[in-house]
Amino acid sequence: MNQLSRLLVFVALIWGGSLAHARDSLPIWKIAGATNHIYLMGSIHLLREQDYPLPAAFDDAYQDADSIIMEIDMDDLDPVQAQVLIRKLGLLDDDETLRDEMGAELYERTERAAAELDIPLELLEKSRPWLAAMTVEQLLLGRFGFDPQFGVEMHMLGKAAEDGKEITGLETLQEQFEFLATMSLDAQRDLLLQTLESNRDLQTSMNNVVGAWKRGDGAYLEKELLQDIADYPELYTRIVRDRNIAWRGQITKLLKDDKNYLVIVGTLHLVGPDGVPALLKQNNIAVEQLTTTAN
Repeated sequence: MNQLSRLLVFVALIWGGSLAHARDSLPIWKIAGATNHIYLMGSIHLLREQDYPLPAAFDDAYQDADSIIMEIDMDDLDPVQAQVLIRKLGLLDDDETLRDEMGAELYERTERAAAELDIPLELLEKSRPWLAAMTVEQLLLGRFGFDPQFGVEMHMLGKAAEDGKEITGLETLQEQFEFLATMSLDAQRDLLLQTLESNRDLQTSMNNVVGAWKRGDGAYLEKELLQDIADYPELYTRIVRDRNIAWRGQITKLLKDDKNYLVIVGTLHLVGPDGVPALLKQNNIAVEQLTTTAN
């Protein structure tokens, strides 16, 4: 499962657009190469069973692709390696606690916010702030039925396994953990506090986000989600902008291939001026967002 991108589901207020529009956008972009084409599919990593079926264009893009690329190589994940990495990068030494990491004043804020959300903070006592934030986010989403088993990646992974399609990754699991683990302590503290303090109305927020995502409403997602994380420059640079720039180079190389590719990444990586489509356009690569005719 993609641990890194769960924190990117921040507060969303209302989702825009009108059913009276003749055509709706989709969270899928298409790039034409000389002898192939690439689909960029925006994912929500945790969904609910009720969020299916996905729009037909998701399956169309999958069927047209010879190879699937995700943020990490999902079909080769080693759960033992994941646990080793979590212990190494996410857990504190024997004589350290989360209270020590946060400091007295910020820990009091953390305790108050956790109590409001009925989060048992004592279970996170040995977690570094970044891992505590990830754990809180998953606990909260799980209360409303959001599960990585229903996420876009797991859905496509099951289809690819049945069809024998190749799956590869843009990054390794270790790289994903290290993006957060190597942030400054101040940035990790900010991340934990924001995760606790911005999720008081998470169920409504997620309903809105899923609705906007299905409609491919990039303007909404950029305004309500991307701007939140942009208020934390280190976090934004580390887990959004720098990764998008690296992925632009990898995707550009795929345009020289003969195979068609489906690249699946968190939707937040595909919107805004630093999103992968915008970065590709800066290199004079044509990127088309797909649409569907409304019934």
